[in-house]
Amino acid sequence: MPDFIDVASVSELPKGRVKGVVVGERRIALCHTTAGFFATDNTCPHRGGPLSEGDIIGNEIVCPWHLWGFDVATGLCAGNPDIAVGTHEVRIEGDRILVKLS
Repeated sequence: MPDFIDVASVSELPKGRVKGVVVGERRIALCHTTAGFFATDNTCPHRGGPLSEGDIIGNEIVCPWHLWGFDVATGLCAGNPDIAVGTHEVRIEGDRILVKLS
């Protein structure tokens, strides 16, 4: 999937929130932090928890099942840098949030 896909409007995702979206056939966690908008895979690699149902704390998305945290920019796990979730490129055009799968 080489192109950016329109997934949401800026106005529907306030700072400090996360929203689950589907891009192509993949589930993505769309995050809005004070640093901007980010997109990660929606599945926690620990036990498969839905990251889009977790919390945003600073620049981390925290899995609601076992509280594993992942940096939204790099995908790295705060407690174990050998574990990560995939991250995807995000672009803002007007009020629209676009995601390009990596």
